[in-house]
Amino acid sequence: MILYPNLLLDKVEQITIEILKKNDIKALILDVDNTLIDYYKNISESVIQWADEMKGQGIKLYILSNTNHKEKVEKVANKLEIPYQNLAKKPLKSGFLKVQKKLNLKPENIGVVGDQIFTDVIGGNRCKMFTILVEPIDKKDFWYTAWKRPLENTIKNRYKNTLTKEK
Repeated sequence: MILYPNLLLDKVEQITIEILKKNDIKALILDVDNTLIDYYKNISESVIQWADEMKGQGIKLYILSNTNHKEKVEKVANKLEIPYQNLAKKPLKSGFLKVQKKLNLKPENIGVVGDQIFTDVIGGNRCKMFTILVEPIDKKDFWYTAWKRPLENTIKNRYKNTLTKEK
């Protein structure tokens, strides 16, 4: 189902090289807001360390964000020393496909990591990429995201139920 991620985790730091190798993932497209940074634009040391470990293992990282605040995304990208693109218009395919072209990889070798079903998961799934949904870092959200959270939580619960039934 287009609304369901391939994997559901609590935070980006739970993405391990073992998970990526098992799924033949060579690059990750990362969301920024509430995935890498909190509402107040703070990035944790553990996220920085995780990104360094991923790069050290040969995993390419690329930020793809819907925000129009270029400085915010640029600051995170510089801190993590990875490329970025803002104004992505997720879940439209165009941003994902541009990054795929820059990464020079097949879609099935790219993971999409984000905290929102209606942007990150749907966009990644539409492009046939491996989607990883993480819980939002912060309970505080921007108004344009907050109204979607109850619906996303319902979808997440249904997804978790399907996983339980499959076991």
